[in-house]
Amino acid sequence: MTDFTTPSLRRRLSSMLYESMLLFGVLFMSGWLFSTLLQQRHALYLRHALEAWLFLVLAAYFIWFWTHGGQTLAMKTWRFRLTDREGRPVGLWRAALRFLLAWLWVLPGLALASAVRGQHWMLILIPAANIFFWALTCRLDPQGQFLHDRLAGTRLVDVSAVRTPALPEAGDKS
Repeated sequence: MTDFTTPSLRRRLSSMLYESMLLFGVLFMSGWLFSTLLQQRHALYLRHALEAWLFLVLAAYFIWFWTHGGQTLAMKTWRFRLTDREGRPVGLWRAALRFLLAWLWVLPGLALASAVRGQHWMLILIPAANIFFWALTCRLDPQGQFLHDRLAGTRLVDVSAVRTPALPEAGDKS
């Protein structure tokens, strides 16, 4: 029997922090490649194209890892995997939907900060409050999943808690 234990909130947030450090390098190199190939000499030149490029790089990174083993590098380190609700591997469209829904961690807070013309600390506090309240959505779910996982039909499973039947040893006759 397979156990679908959900990783703790602390482990999931720690994994996100680790993932962000790994993604810094990925996005840095992607931005450098874009700037070099398109000879971007000023930060505002092709700014929107660069933003779209980096968004696509992020999408490719997450969707590829989620559909090829269900784990990004940080998820492997923290020992959990992304599956569908029944524990099967995630397909392309479900992974893409989860990626888009995960942007709800930050976009509403940024939009609200912009709508109220937030300045100085408000540009940090409003998005931070959005992240805090989004993280608390796992407390409302019976299995402890985040809201974007519930909406996408996915779940995070603790790999260290998964029980699989033991294989008989070579000398076993049973």
